[in-house]
Amino acid sequence: MPGSAATAAVGSRRLDVTGDMFRRDGRPHRIVSAAIHYFRVRPELWRDRLQRLRAMGVNTVETYVAWNFHQPTPGRADFDGDRDVAAFIRLAGELDLDVIVRPGPYICAEWEAGGLPGWLSADPAMRLRRGNAPYLAAVDAWFDLLVPRLLPLLASAGGPVVAMAVENEYGSYGNDTGYLEHLRDGLVRRGVDCLLFTADGAADGFQLGGTLPGLLTTGTFGSRPDAALDCLRRHQPQGPLVCMEFWHGWFDHWGGPHRTRDAKEAAGVLDRLLTAGASVNIYMGHGGTNFGWWNGANHEDGRYRPDTTSYDYDAPVGEAGELTEKFHLFREVIARHLPVPGDPLPGAPARLAPAAAAVGGSVSLIGSLDALADVHHRLEPEPMEAFGQNLGLIHYRTRLRGPLDGAELRVDGLADRALVLLDGHPLGVLERDRPEEALPVAVPAGGAVLELLVENMGRINYGPLLADRKGITGGVRLDNQYQFGWEVRPLPLADLSGLEFGAPGGAGGPAFHRLELEVASPADGFLALPGWTKGAVWLNGFHLGRYWDRGPQRTLYAPAPLWRSGVNELVVLELHEPGMLVELRDRPDLGPTEAADIPVW
Repeated sequence: MPGSAATAAVGSRRLDVTGDMFRRDGRPHRIVSAAIHYFRVRPELWRDRLQRLRAMGVNTVETYVAWNFHQPTPGRADFDGDRDVAAFIRLAGELDLDVIVRPGPYICAEWEAGGLPGWLSADPAMRLRRGNAPYLAAVDAWFDLLVPRLLPLLASAGGPVVAMAVENEYGSYGNDTGYLEHLRDGLVRRGVDCLLFTADGAADGFQLGGTLPGLLTTGTFGSRPDAALDCLRRHQPQGPLVCMEFWHGWFDHWGGPHRTRDAKEAAGVLDRLLTAGASVNIYMGHGGTNFGWWNGANHEDGRYRPDTTSYDYDAPVGEAGELTEKFHLFREVIARHLPVPGDPLPGAPARLAPAAAAVGGSVSLIGSLDALADVHHRLEPEPMEAFGQNLGLIHYRTRLRGPLDGAELRVDGLADRALVLLDGHPLGVLERDRPEEALPVAVPAGGAVLELLVENMGRINYGPLLADRKGITGGVRLDNQYQFGWEVRPLPLADLSGLEFGAPGGAGGPAFHRLELEVASPADGFLALPGWTKGAVWLNGFHLGRYWDRGPQRTLYAPAPLWRSGVNELVVLELHEPGMLVELRDRPDLGPTEAADIPVW
C-alpha cells in the first residue's frame, strides 16, 4: 500500500500494514480514534477537549482540514490563530495521541459546501470533484500551501500524523478514479509518506466508486457492523478492517428535532466492532459548534435543509465539554479491548450564573448599508460569488416603475431566504424550498423601491448539488417581466465597527441590537433569545452563529474564552421582530429530542 511500506526507526509512531493488522513502531496495533474538528472548537479549548477524549481511552484523534476555512480568497491561506491546524496536531501529539488527517479537498462534515471554497463556483467552467482542469488547478494550488505545513508533523519526521485520507466518501458522489489518482499522486509527490486510505459507505456501490487499488479501504457506517465489515472484506480481501466513521449520533437541521442515539445501544455496536477485531474512529468524539456562518446544509427529498449552529452530535464529549453517559459507556467498552488512562476524569467546565440583558441600542441594517458594504451596480441581481463573497447576506435594490396594480413578485434561483421590502416596509419572505411562491405587489404612480435581503443559510455539503451558488442566480420578475438595473451590496458582516446605535427599539425591519452583560469572571454560558425570531449573535465581536425560533436549538453556546471579566457586548442581528431580553443560562437547550435515523446501507 502506498505510504505504508517503509518502516521507521524504533520509537517512531510509524503506522504500517502487515497482512490483516496494523503495526505501529513494529508492534501489533489497533486504532481506536475519536473525531474532533479544530475549526469547531476555540483554540483555547483544544487542549481541554483533547484531554477529555484521551481520558475516554482513545489512542488517536481524527480531523478534517476545511479548505474554505483557510482560504476565503484564491492565492493565499490563513494558518494562524483558530486556523493553526499544525498547532492543533502538535498539541494532540503532546498528549500522546496519534493523528489521522483528512485533507479533502472535499470533507462533507456538515460544513459549508463540504469545505470547498465558495469562490470555486464563480468560474463557470468549474466542475467540482472530478478531473476538471480549473478544479484540479485550484486543488493543486491549495495543496501546495497546505501539505508543506503537514510534512513536519508526519510520523516519519517524528510527528503524530500516522495516516492521511485521499478525498472523502467519493463513492457517494462519483467514480472518476483518475481524479482520486491525481490526489493520491499529488500527496505522494509533495512528500506525504504516511499510510494513505479511502473512506466510503459500507455498501458495494459506494466502494466501487471510491476506492483505489493499493490504498487501504475503510468504511463509514453506524449500524449492522457484521454486514458492513463483510462488505469491506469483499472489496479488500486482505488488510485491516476499519470503520473510519462510526456514526453513534447525528446532526440537526433547523425545523427538525434534536437527534440523539441511545447510549447503551451505540456502546453495544462499538463493542461488536472492537470484538470483531476492527479499528474504529468514533464520529464524533467531540462535535463542537458551527460558529459564524459555517454550517452546511442538505438537500433531501427535494427540500433544502440547513444545519443548526450546534454540532453537538450527541457526542461522548458534549458541545460544552460535558462528559455524557455515552462517554462513560464508551470508556467501559474501550477498556475491555485496550488499556485506558487511569488518571481521574476531567471535571465539568465552569458555568456562568444565569442573568439577563435588555436591549440598550438599535440601528437599522438597511439604514447602515453604506457603513457595512460598498455598492455595485449591475444590470441584474448577480449571486454572491460574482462579488467575491462567500458567506453572510447580500442586499439587492432596484426601483419599480408604476403605476402597477396586482402584479406578482417572483425570484428565480433564490438561495436561500429573502426578506422582501417595498419602500422600506416588509412585504414578505421567500424561501428556496417554495420556488413557485409569489408576493403580491402594488406599485404607485411614482414608482417604488424594491429591496431583497438574501441570506446564505449554508451551502449544500453532500450529494450532487455541491455547486450551490448563493444570493439570486436567476432574476427577479413582476409577473413574467424581469426587472433590471440593480444596486448590490455584499454583506459578509465580518466588521460591525461602523454601526452607530441609537435608541433601543427605534429601528424597524432588519436591525442590529446592542446589549451588555456583566460577569465576574469568564466561564461557559448559553444564550437564549426568547421572543426573537431569526438572526445572528456576536459576543465581544466574535460571531457565535445563527438562531431561529423554528428550532430545535434554543440556546447558543458561548465558550469561556470569548467572555471577559466585567462588561461584555452582545450584538444581535434580528431579521424580523426583536425580543425584549437576551438570557444568559447555565445549561444548554438543544430542543426536543428524537431518535436519530442512522443511514443503513
